Amino acid sequence: MGPTLTGVNDSPTAPSGALSEELRHELIAFRRDLHRHPELSRQEFRTTEKIRARLEFAGLRPVVLPGGTGLMCDIGPDDPDRGRLALRADIDALPVPDTKDVEYRSTVEGRAHACGHDVHTAVVLGAGLVLADLAARGRLPRPVRLVFQAAEEVMPGGALDAVKAGVLDGVERIFAVHCDPKVEVGRIGLRQGPITSAADKLLLTLDGPGGHSARPHLTTDLVMATAKLATELPTVLTRRADPRSGLSVVWGRIEAGHAANVIPQHAELEGTVRCLDLVAWHEAPDLVHEVIDQVAAMYRAKCAITYQRGVPPVVNEAVSTELLRDAMTARRGLHAVEDTEQSLGGEDFSWYLEQVPGALARLGVRPVGDTAKRDLHQGDFDADEGAITVGVELFTGVALLV
Repeated sequence: MGPTLTGVNDSPTAPSGALSEELRHELIAFRRDLHRHPELSRQEFRTTEKIRARLEFAGLRPVVLPGGTGLMCDIGPDDPDRGRLALRADIDALPVPDTKDVEYRSTVEGRAHACGHDVHTAVVLGAGLVLADLAARGRLPRPVRLVFQAAEEVMPGGALDAVKAGVLDGVERIFAVHCDPKVEVGRIGLRQGPITSAADKLLLTLDGPGGHSARPHLTTDLVMATAKLATELPTVLTRRADPRSGLSVVWGRIEAGHAANVIPQHAELEGTVRCLDLVAWHEAPDLVHEVIDQVAAMYRAKCAITYQRGVPPVVNEAVSTELLRDAMTARRGLHAVEDTEQSLGGEDFSWYLEQVPGALARLGVRPVGDTAKRDLHQGDFDADEGAITVGVELFTGVALLV
């Protein structure tokens, strides 16, 4: 027997928990307003105020988080027998120019919602408004908490601040969605276990006495040392770590020297450390430090290592993943759920899952029939706004499962 949704009647496709046309248009307009006014991490004051005002207009009592950005909002009274179900959205934008030719294009130079956080926000807001209406009519089976989180785009992520502020207090399970331009609108992607990668930052600064390139044996050849670290560290890690963990280093910046015949006194390498496995992620810093020290010592280079912890992998808990699958299947059928691969991208939703079970779904935003290959964090990123309705249906569905 398939999943049953509570509500006005027994049919999962009936108005119970569904969007009215009026609300659907409002959420699209809300999303476009956020898209026009993107705000960077920990600067989301306007966004926070817009969300707060709409929730208060619905008769709810949102609480702005410390620092003035982000908020949480409870729907329904505490239940001594059941913890709250939390729905999380991230609200920050990226320092990326908006290159789209649309009427809701960003009005802020060099900033854009190029990762779909405006869509995530509209989804959780919409789900909250629908569930609040059901709660007012006594038809919400369990208490819910909305979490609008700031600063997802910076390491180690605003989720840690939100957890510290108490957003998980009394929460039994938490859910989130993330836009996926590879998945067609109307569908979601699910995966049990790790669905994103751990992501850390690594900065190496190398120093030596410098010298003439004619006499490298009399000094520390920092360029050679830098080149060896750039190539040897990723290579050695493939033999020192379990290859199934996917532990890898990819460099994004290398700087050394100013002249062809001068061995420099200073060099820098900067990159990311990514890992698919939670255990390997916890072991990665010690292993990376050990390999760097060994390679640098071969060239007598002084190497300072700044290893910045980012985020662990998002590991979807089994029961939570199946709840999302059941909710989506009940709303839209089996065809609306597809398996998804693990991404090497980082997502600070993982910090919540260190505390409570939960799951993240990939929300399809690719227009039907669109064959263009688009990606996140690009200036031309956009979403089919039908995805907002799908996300609201998913979240209201999971909140109404019995």
